[in-house]
Amino acid sequence: MVNNSNAGELSSLARRLYYLFAAFLALIVIAFFTTLFYQSNPQLFKIDNANQYVWSPKSIEKALADGWPNSEVAYGYYLISESATAMGPKAKDPKLRYGGNHLTCTNCHLDSGTRPGAASWVGVTARFPQFDGRSNSQNTLEGRINGCMERSMDGKKLPDDSKEMRAIVTYMQWLSDDVPASRSKEFEGFAKLKIPDVAVDLVKGQQLYAKECMICHGGDGQGQLHAEPSKGYQYPPLWGADSYNNGAGMHRVLTAAQFIKGNMPFGNATAANPKLTDEEAFHLAGYINSFDRPALSDLHQDYPDKKLKPVSSPYGPWLDDFPAEQHKFGPFPPIVAYYRTHYNIKKTK
Repeated sequence: MVNNSNAGELSSLARRLYYLFAAFLALIVIAFFTTLFYQSNPQLFKIDNANQYVWSPKSIEKALADGWPNSEVAYGYYLISESATAMGPKAKDPKLRYGGNHLTCTNCHLDSGTRPGAASWVGVTARFPQFDGRSNSQNTLEGRINGCMERSMDGKKLPDDSKEMRAIVTYMQWLSDDVPASRSKEFEGFAKLKIPDVAVDLVKGQQLYAKECMICHGGDGQGQLHAEPSKGYQYPPLWGADSYNNGAGMHRVLTAAQFIKGNMPFGNATAANPKLTDEEAFHLAGYINSFDRPALSDLHQDYPDKKLKPVSSPYGPWLDDFPAEQHKFGPFPPIVAYYRTHYNIKKTK
C-alpha cells in the first residue's frame, strides 16, 4: 500500500515537472518565432550606436564657466570676441592696435565661430594650407586670418609669430579637434546660393532692408553697440566708416548674399532653414553694398591671374568686357558663361 504522504509528494513533484516542461516548451516556441521574425526583420534588432552619442561643437562659454585651464585658448577667444578692445582701436597698448574698425571677428563668424553657414572655424585647421586665388599661391591659416584683419577689420596684419596670432590659431585648433568626418562639411563656408538671372534691384533691396534688417542695424545701417562696451557691436554697421572695406569678401554681392541667406534675419534663419529666398538675399546684399565704405589701396594687385577673379568682384581689372556695374550688381550668369566658354573655368561666385 502507498503511503498517503508519499503519494502527495509524488503528485506535487509531478506538477512541478509538468510546469517546468511547459515553461521549457514555451521558451523553445518563443525562440523559434523570434528567430523567424529576426530573419525577416533584422533591422528592428540593430542598436543604432550613432544615436547613443550626438556630437556638437565645443562651447567656449561653457568651458570657461567650468574653469577651462588653457590660457592660450581663452586669450584667443578674447581676441576674436572683443576684437576692438583686444587688438583694435580701443587696445590700451598702441602696439596691439591691429584692427582699424570696431568690429569683432564674431560679428561675422557667429556663435563664437561655431555656426554652420557663417564661415565657421570648426574643422578649419584641417582645410589649410589651401590655394588662394587672391594671391595666386598656397595660403596658410595665418595668411587667411590676416586677410580678414586687412579687409574685414580694415586694419593691418598680425605677425605670424605673435602671441595674438598663436592664440587665435590655438582657439581655432581647439574648435577643430575631434570633429567627426561625417560632420565637417556642414561647417565649411556659407549657405549655397543659386545665382539669380537678374541684376540687383536696389528698390527691392531697400524694401527688404526696412522689413528684415532695420530693427537691428538701424535705418542708417550703423548697427547697435553692445551693452558691454568692450564687446563692440552687438549688431555691426553694414556700411560707412566703421564697416568692412571695399576689398573684403563680404563686399562681393554673391558672397554677402550667401551669408545673408544662411543667417539673416538674425535668430530667424539658419543655413539649413533660411527665411529669405536666394533672390531676396541677392537684392538685399546688393543694397547693402551700394553704400560707401573704407577703401583699400592696391586692389588692382589682387588676383594676379585675373581668370580666377570672382565674377562679383566689384573692382577691376577683369579679363572680359563686361562693365564694372555688372560685375558689382549683375546679372552674373552671362559672366559665368563667358569664363566657362573662353577659359573652361566654372565659377560659382
